[in-house]
Amino acid sequence: MENHAAHVGRTRTPVFSRLAQRLTASAGSATAIAFVAAAAQLSWLCFVLSPVALIMIFWYSLAKRYTWATQFFLGLAMAIAPVGGWIAAGGGAGWEPWLLGLAIALWVGGFDVLYACQDLDVDRRQQLKSIPVRFGIGTSLWISRAMHVGTIVSLALLGVLTGLGAVYFVGVAAVAGLLIYEQSLVSETDLSKVKLAFDLNGYVGILYFLVTAISVYAGR
Repeated sequence: MENHAAHVGRTRTPVFSRLAQRLTASAGSATAIAFVAAAAQLSWLCFVLSPVALIMIFWYSLAKRYTWATQFFLGLAMAIAPVGGWIAAGGGAGWEPWLLGLAIALWVGGFDVLYACQDLDVDRRQQLKSIPVRFGIGTSLWISRAMHVGTIVSLALLGVLTGLGAVYFVGVAAVAGLLIYEQSLVSETDLSKVKLAFDLNGYVGILYFLVTAISVYAGR
């Protein structure tokens, strides 16, 4: 009986795996079509650019097999959100969405570099590519720190450009404090707190949203 059950389990696994792959592909295709159709309802420009956004997002899922810059591509995929939102809302020409997109790209890419450090051994065994695989943990941590410095600089420049008040800059300073604390949790010899550092990013996003909303609406 046990041998029969084991045999059934082995024969079912490939079938279920293929079924899951087909369902995933179908769901992904349907979602992509719905995304393009929704973009077409906004404007012609949104419709034309929607496949570009999809390509960026889908490419990240494959990037680790082809390039060590995979963390940069994750940041780029996330940076699409503010730029796309600006275009969808009918925003004109300006540096605002690009500065916010750059800040998000560096922020997300920076913490993904930290997270990838704990996957170094697994990535090497599976012959996957990443910044830690290419440069090692020590250099990767400095890359992450430089990216987070770039995040704060971009957010500060955005505040100057848009004329946001003191509350905004206090919030940016608080975000900088959180990122400094996040970086302090991880070292080349101790990656045990990578998950905690990763989780802090949720608070970074919430904090920045709140101070920006207050600054925008209080200034009206």
